[in-house]
Formats: sequence, structure tokens, C-alpha cells
Amino acid sequence: MTQVSPSLLSGDFCRLYRDLEMLNASEASMIHLDVMDGVFVPNISFGFPVIKAISTIATKPLDVHLMIVDPGRYVSQVRDCGATIMNVHYEACTHLDRVVQQIKQAGMKAAVTVNPATPVELLSDILDQLDMVLIMSVNPGFGGQKFIPRAIDRTRRLRAMIDSSASNALIEVDGGVNLSTGRDLVEAGADILVAGNYVFSAPDPKEAIAGLAAL
Repeated sequence: MTQVSPSLLSGDFCRLYRDLEMLNASEASMIHLDVMDGVFVPNISFGFPVIKAISTIATKPLDVHLMIVDPGRYVSQVRDCGATIMNVHYEACTHLDRVVQQIKQAGMKAAVTVNPATPVELLSDILDQLDMVLIMSVNPGFGGQKFIPRAIDRTRRLRAMIDSSASNALIEVDGGVNLSTGRDLVEAGADILVAGNYVFSAPDPKEAIAGLAAL
């Protein structure tokens, strides 16, 4: 089965408790939380108080994706909010190795995200230290964007890199994921699919999650 990490960014912020209860009862493997600062990406979402509140309700691991500048400053805060995975952007970290080590020392799983124009090959020297790599299949900052097809080839290339190395990193893909693009990504080697609009705009979100998990 494919792991699914529904993005709460597409949920109903007036009814987060309801949406979290739905995710708890679904086949989701984890819950994806997008933190945006209005600087690294042209949008602002939610911060630590909201993540902390979510952690008191969620029964799934929290997959915290920091779309912010200098994410290494916030390792302890992310940990204290209950995150299982701390995900930082390659493009936002001047000293990526240091940040990855800080995340792991804090007791969290370390993940690194690469934007659509960032070659996955740039992670080759740190791949064996990562628990997960997130490939963006849209430009980060907004939900509901159109899938960028070259993400499929980027997933395939990253899969080959992992399989030919000592890395056990999982491949996660975020942006424009639905049953069609999700199937192509899984065939290319993706382990985890992040889906926001596809899940939360569905007539039956739990059924949408189950469909992705069955890919």
C-alpha cells in the first residue's frame, strides 16, 4: 500500500476538529502540515500554536513541512509541538547538514524538500542521512495548483539514487496529486503521496484517501 499524507492546508479551518477526526479514522499514514512565512513562499498559513493544538487531537504522526527561511532556528519549537517529521527546504538552508543533524538530535525524523527547479542530484551527499525526501510537484505556497509532469521523472531519478546507495529515505511527493498523477508517481518510485485539494474537495474524503492508499 502507498502511504498517504493528507495536507490540512486544504481543510476547513473553521472545522479543524471535524477534519482531524476524519483523518484519524481514515487510511492516512500521517498528516501533512504546511507552515508558510510569507517570505520563502508568497503566502502565510499557520504556526506553532495551531500545530500544538492539532497534536492534541491527531492520532497520526505529524509531517511538518516548513516553507520558511532559516528553518534551523525552529527545531526545538517543532519538536515541542509534537512533530514526528520535520521537513525543511534545500533552498532555505545555508548549512543543510547542520540542520539535518539538529533535527535528528531533537528526536525527529529528518526530511528535505526540493522545489521543482532544484535537481534531486544535489542531495546525493546527504541522502544517507535523510529519512525522507519531498519532491514538490508544484511551486510551493498555494494549494490546488496544476501538477508539473516532470516530477515523475524527478521521482524516478531519485528512486534510482536511493536504490543504488545506502540510503533508506522514503520518497514523498506534494502538489497536484490525484488518482491519475498518484498512480504515475507510485510507478516511478514514490512511497508517500501528499494530497490536499483532492482529498478535502471530494464528496467522501475518507474514500479519496483509501483510493490513493490502494495505488
